[in-house]
Amino acid sequence: MSKIVSLGETLVEVMADTKGYGFLEPMTFTGPFPSGAPTIFISQAARMGGDTAYVSAVGDDDFGKVNLTRLRDDGVDVSAIAIDPILPTGHAFVRYRPDGNRDFCYNITYSASGTTRMTPEAEKVFAGADHLHVVGNSMFTDEIRAMTAKAAGDIKARGGTVSFDPNLRKEMLAQPGLQAAIEKVLSFTDLFLPSGDEVFLGVDTSDAEEAIAHHLAAGMTAVVHKRGTEGATFYDGTLMLNQPPFPAEEVDPTGAGDCFGGAFVALWKAGEDPAECLRLAAAAGALAVMKRGPMSGAEHADTVRAFADAHAVDI
Repeated sequence: MSKIVSLGETLVEVMADTKGYGFLEPMTFTGPFPSGAPTIFISQAARMGGDTAYVSAVGDDDFGKVNLTRLRDDGVDVSAIAIDPILPTGHAFVRYRPDGNRDFCYNITYSASGTTRMTPEAEKVFAGADHLHVVGNSMFTDEIRAMTAKAAGDIKARGGTVSFDPNLRKEMLAQPGLQAAIEKVLSFTDLFLPSGDEVFLGVDTSDAEEAIAHHLAAGMTAVVHKRGTEGATFYDGTLMLNQPPFPAEEVDPTGAGDCFGGAFVALWKAGEDPAECLRLAAAAGALAVMKRGPMSGAEHADTVRAFADAHAVDI
């Protein structure tokens, strides 16, 4: 079985119980929920049966323990998650606006996650991996960018693969060095998992099909274009598969794309047919939005498959 590794931020989310704008008055919250885009990804990949490991850092506090407990329970190798004795685990306070957008008050860069380094434990995990999953918004320090490039290059050199989910917030794009880091990751990418306009990263076109053709011609094996309520489409140069979204009563959409990615990558690396990878990934994404908390809806493979079978959609 392929060893899937990811790296990046680990944090907790604390969610406002009422909708509104910002945090300028007292309010009630629910949490902490374990979170972080690559943390959610690796949790879902493990729950789908993947052999997984995660490289990150948490504080020596209860928020760190919340995440470590969750990942251990999922079966993720946490040996390369460092425990910083001084800095706290990252956190994000989240409040939904009436229109569905969100306001954040968070600390990730200056939390324990910002100290993520290439430790001996991380080197060991990367050396045993044959797949690396990269999340764009996790490349928030020079050290993580350097680790990502080295791990990707080493894994590719020994015949492994790389997947890339940009998941980039607009505020990040102006960070010095980020654009170059993204271009580097794109050059290593075998499986590209963009959402919406992220499909245009690294290309000079405004046509999605042209952008996908460019990525495939540049050496990618497959592109899975996530299109929200319009579903997702798989391309590999000879095959195009459309997957409509599964019906779901949305409670909290945070983490849906990461659950989609975790399910897809785990199945793809296990040799599943692309149509089945896409179907079950869409089901995992639908299940993710039906519970409050970014990882609360990440389900095990049997539950994901049963949901997909019970809620078949026309393709």
